[in-house]
Amino acid sequence: MEFLVEFEINIPNGTPLSEVKDREAAEAAAAAKLAAEGHLVRVWKGLVASGETKTLGLYRAETMTEVNSLLGGLPLADWMNITVTPLESHPNDPGAGGERLAATGQLPAPHLTLIYRLEITLGEPLDFGPTAQGRRRIVPQTGGRFSGPELHGTLLPGASADWQVVLLDGTAFADIRYTLQTDDGDLLYVQSRGVRHGSAEVLARLGRGEDVDPSAYTFRTATHIETSAPSLDWLNKGVFVSVGARRPAGVSYETYLVG
Repeated sequence: MEFLVEFEINIPNGTPLSEVKDREAAEAAAAAKLAAEGHLVRVWKGLVASGETKTLGLYRAETMTEVNSLLGGLPLADWMNITVTPLESHPNDPGAGGERLAATGQLPAPHLTLIYRLEITLGEPLDFGPTAQGRRRIVPQTGGRFSGPELHGTLLPGASADWQVVLLDGTAFADIRYTLQTDDGDLLYVQSRGVRHGSAEVLARLGRGEDVDPSAYTFRTATHIETSAPSLDWLNKGVFVSVGARRPAGVSYETYLVG
């Protein structure tokens, strides 16, 4: 079943700004998890009077009891007035049975939710020199720390490296495999495949170890995450992309869930 959910958020007077930000970050992570599990379909911001916050969401659940349980577990639940309306198909719905999509080719637009930011320190690369594919290098990742709205922990050295190929023009194709351990002790295996490219001048500066503004070049990866932790099973079902930046002493990654 589908449900239209209306949220009106009322932050209690005197609530510290730090608590508001922490709850909003936790709410974003909870929304990403519900989206990955197929419960949260769409979210809209209602246009209401200044100073008020109203949100509309389209949810999927088996029963009203299930959707109420999902909503009750949200980090902002005790600050919300929630109205839930069960929905059913209408005979005049132009999109019923997928006819609208078939007729127009229109598909839902994806959106991105930040899952974590990772700062990595690097060791000396093992340089194979030129091969049939390009200049082959294995760059060990010697440590790091990640944090996000819901996930926090460290990168495990010895189980993390970038198997990369660098072309003559400086373009780098990355095959990054690293292991994260959350502060709760759960292990995440992450594999990212992507590319770093830009102008010859910018890539030369990166090759010399200079600190270059990440907006001056492109560093993107498609990312896959695996875990055996039951509470993080939603990561196994997610589609992720990462944005990277090469730093003089390491690499930064921000990983996003595609919703």
